[in-house]
Amino acid sequence: MPSICTQWNGGPKDRVLDIVDQEIFLGRQPILNAKRETVAYEILFRSKNSLTSADITDDLASSTHVIVSAMSHFGLDSVLGQCDGFINVTADLLMSDTMELLPPERIVLELLEHVQINQALVDRCNDLKSRGFRLALDDFSYRSEYDAILPLVDFIKVDLRATPCKDVFSVLSHIRRTTSAIFLAEKVETEEEFEACKDHGYTLFQGYFFSRPTVLRSKKLNSQKHSLMHIIGILFGDASVNDLEPIFKDNPELILGLLRLVNSVGIGGGRLHITTVRQALVILGQKQLLRWMLLLVYAEPGCRANSELIQRVINRASFMELLTQHAHFLHSGLSDQAHMVGMLSLAHTVIQDPLEELLDQIGLADHLKSALLRKEGALGQALLLTEAIEAADFIKVDSVRHGLGLSVQDITEIQLQAISRANEFSRQLP
Repeated sequence: MPSICTQWNGGPKDRVLDIVDQEIFLGRQPILNAKRETVAYEILFRSKNSLTSADITDDLASSTHVIVSAMSHFGLDSVLGQCDGFINVTADLLMSDTMELLPPERIVLELLEHVQINQALVDRCNDLKSRGFRLALDDFSYRSEYDAILPLVDFIKVDLRATPCKDVFSVLSHIRRTTSAIFLAEKVETEEEFEACKDHGYTLFQGYFFSRPTVLRSKKLNSQKHSLMHIIGILFGDASVNDLEPIFKDNPELILGLLRLVNSVGIGGGRLHITTVRQALVILGQKQLLRWMLLLVYAEPGCRANSELIQRVINRASFMELLTQHAHFLHSGLSDQAHMVGMLSLAHTVIQDPLEELLDQIGLADHLKSALLRKEGALGQALLLTEAIEAADFIKVDSVRHGLGLSVQDITEIQLQAISRANEFSRQLP
C-alpha cells in the first residue's frame, strides 16, 4: 500500500539539527499480521542529496529532524492512520534526546543491524522502555552480544533473503529463553514463504506476498472473478440497467459482495442501506458502478473488505486520480482514466490470468493498455511513479516526477490526500 515523499525545512527549535531546505523522500511499507491485516508501517526516509549515495546510515544520522517533522507537521494520523510506526534508528539517533519528542505509544524504534550492543546502549534502551517505547532488532542474525538486549526487545525482524525460514528455527529455542519478542519476517515474496513463516513461528510479515499472483483456491472463485471482468467489460460498452440486472441475478455472491461494499461506505457521504441490485445500479450510475465492480475484484468471499490488497489498490487509484488533477501535472482531463488504470493495475494478482489477457477480455482502450502493460504515455508514467513510491525506490521517483512536471512537495500533498481517502475508507468498512 503505499509511500510518501515530502519536504521539510526544519523541526522543533533547539532540539534538532539545523538543516535548511533539505528535500526528504519519506516512504512507508505495510506490516501485516497472519490475517493479512495491516497493523503497522515501517517509515523509510532519504534525503534528495543522498540519492546517489550508498551510505544510508550517515543520511539517517544527519536527518533526525525529519522524524520529528513527520509527526509534528503532518500528524501521525496522516502518515500512519490507525497503525503503529516502525522507525529505523542508528546508535547516535537512539542516544539523542530527539527520541523523547516522539509519541512512545505509536512508535517502535528499530535498531539497525550494524548497531554495536554495549552497556551504554542497553542502559539507553532500558530508559526508553521505561518511557513506553517498544524496540525492534532489524535484519536479525543471532550473535552472542545480543544476549544483553534480547530481554528488552519487543520485535525481531528477519530478512528472508538473508536468513531463510529453516535457518531461523534452530535459533528460536535458544533465544526464547531470554525474550518474548514477536518475530517479523521481512521480504516475504510468495504465498509459500508466507505459509512457511507462519509454520516457523512468525506472527508479523512484511513484503509483497499479498500482491503477487497466486493459484486461486477453487475453480468457483476463478469463475466469480471472470464474471466480474465480464460485467466490467459490459460497463465499458455503456450498458443500461436493464442489460446489467439479469447478469447480476445469475451471480448471487457478486450481488452480496456489491451490496456489502456499497452499504459499508454509503453514497454521497451517507449510508443508504441499498437492498436490491436495481436500486444499487440506479443510484450508483455507470461511473460509480464501474469503480465498485473494479474494487470487488479484489474482495474474496468471506474475507474482511479492508484487506491490505484492497487498501493498496484504493490508495494507488486515488493517488493516480489526484496526481492527474494537480495543477502542475502536465496533462489534463485524465483523472477518470488514471483511477481506472490504478484499479486495473493489480487485477492479475487475484485472477490467474496474465494482465494482458484480462485487459483483452474487457475491451480496454489501446492507450490504457499501453499504460498498464508498458508504462507508456502520461498515464503509464503516472503508474510508474506510483509503483516507485510504493517500493520506496526514491531514485526512480525523483527521475519520473520531473517528466510529469511535479515537485517533491507536489507529490507529498497528493500522497497525503490519497492516504487520507484510504484511511477513511478503512474506518467505514465493517
